Amino acid sequence: MSASSSELPPFGRPVPGNRWDLALADTDSGGGGGARAEDPAPRSVSVIVVHFEQQAELDRTLAALSRQTHPTELLEVIVVDDGSREAPRVPAGVRLLIQEDLGFRAGAARNLGASAATGDVLCFLDADTAPEPEYVSRMAALPSLLPEAVVAGHRKHADFADVDADAAVEAAGPVHELEEPAWLADAYRDSRRLLDADDRSYRFVIGAVFSCTRWFFDQTGGFDEDFLGYGGEDWEWAHRAWLAGAVLAYEPAAVAWHDGPDWAGRTAADADSQVHKNAETLLLSRKIGVDGSRPRALRAAAPDVIAVLAAAPSAGAAFVCVDSLLEHLPHASVVVPDEHHRLFGADTRVVPASHALPRGRVRIEIDAAVSFGRPVAPTREVTAPPPGRAAPPEASALQRAVSEVGISDLGTVRLNEHVVVRSERALRRAERWGAAAAWRTEQRPDPAVRVLPRDVSVAAHLGGWLSLD
Repeated sequence: MSASSSELPPFGRPVPGNRWDLALADTDSGGGGGARAEDPAPRSVSVIVVHFEQQAELDRTLAALSRQTHPTELLEVIVVDDGSREAPRVPAGVRLLIQEDLGFRAGAARNLGASAATGDVLCFLDADTAPEPEYVSRMAALPSLLPEAVVAGHRKHADFADVDADAAVEAAGPVHELEEPAWLADAYRDSRRLLDADDRSYRFVIGAVFSCTRWFFDQTGGFDEDFLGYGGEDWEWAHRAWLAGAVLAYEPAAVAWHDGPDWAGRTAADADSQVHKNAETLLLSRKIGVDGSRPRALRAAAPDVIAVLAAAPSAGAAFVCVDSLLEHLPHASVVVPDEHHRLFGADTRVVPASHALPRGRVRIEIDAAVSFGRPVAPTREVTAPPPGRAAPPEASALQRAVSEVGISDLGTVRLNEHVVVRSERALRRAERWGAAAAWRTEQRPDPAVRVLPRDVSVAAHLGGWLSLD
């Protein structure tokens, strides 16, 4: 799993922040609530269907794909079998790829399908999730305009046990419909179809029903193949996609019908269901560094906030700067000049500048040693507040900036001439588009951030009586 360089996309344009609505025309026909993109020329689409020993469900999904309204000459269907005991049967014109049975490897199967795909847009489905006729066209519309778009489709649920595989799912689905997961429907509604996405909105991208451009999938490096059980690989990928500059969107009119209830419904009577869910969550907690997903106090492996101290006039100034920063942001990683690294002993949060700079969610650039003052609540970092709500009053300016950059169109916060807080998501977009990425910069002068003198008293800092007045 390795990401490509941030090269300019082969087509399309950027939007500020997550404003996918700027690329959409208000042409909702009322047939499901989905807006249609402003008439982009149809692009080639590769539909990648992951299968494991579900021939009847696969038959229904492939029959549904044969009835798509997307131009036939621009539609490629690839079935990737995840090591079934017997290879699935597919009709003429459908490509079949097979990977060895080494456990449940949906991420690896999707990577295999993507590596063989020829379409500009990749549309991912599971074998038991059959799309309505306009599904592909609707899922491809936004990525055809915005190459960084990641679109979540509308997965509905039905009991197709007694329904013929050739039956039109758009007719059979509503007759046999099952309850949708309320948490997901609520999330799409409350976020205005992900227009108000934030750093934890990766949870609303479901691997069985999503699309993106082939170019952007390559930018992310594809799925993490460490996931060897049901679930998790889609959320981990969606989180990395967000950090890489994704524009998350939900298309309610792109409907695909899952045969049976959602995971929670299928496992309600399974005594081991919580064990399986915990295993997924524990793996995700090691790979996603954002607050609310990582451990609350334990050190997470995944980087989130990366602070880079460019220089310090003395060992004492370097020590006070890093110590006061980590008092505000205990989960941060700090890069220090090589000559000062020895000061920080076995604290793995502090690394020398000679190491490769990791990329997390936020980068703090510090070009002179400063004190960040004492936080009001030093033991817990501040999460981004819900849209329309203010951050908690006890949050420091540094904590607020770290929680808010990368959300909406805010890309950079300058606390003073020496401390700049930047969203890595914004930086990735700017690397591709330059000024056209249109991220906003705010000046938020913070009097608590003070430049440290060369002869700063470390004892005064540790004892709590340091004054820089």
